[in-house]
Amino acid sequence: MWGNAFLLSALYLLVGIVVEGALRLFPSKFLQRLSLSLDSLPARALELVGAMEPLRTAFFNGRIPEYGVRLIFGFTTVVVIFLLALVVGTVMGGLRYLVARGMRRGGGA
Repeated sequence: MWGNAFLLSALYLLVGIVVEGALRLFPSKFLQRLSLSLDSLPARALELVGAMEPLRTAFFNGRIPEYGVRLIFGFTTVVVIFLLALVVGTVMGGLRYLVARGMRRGGGA
């Protein structure tokens, strides 16, 4: 479970780095939309916990540089992916336990 979460978060961050690099070298509508799509996950997570508005204000007031926002978004993405892996792993482990318990009691086919 943790290995998959690590691999997924590394892949997500790698794609983000490649897209941002390509966007700086070859600006296009497609790359801009792709970048916004990648930013939507951490932006929504930060919005959910009430941190997006202070981050937006700090960015537009010049207190946080663009790379700082990118680092915060990257960290947030990794946290979200690991939390999702924890939730899915817990649910699947619970279901596995219930099925195994049912099989032991003779309820299985």
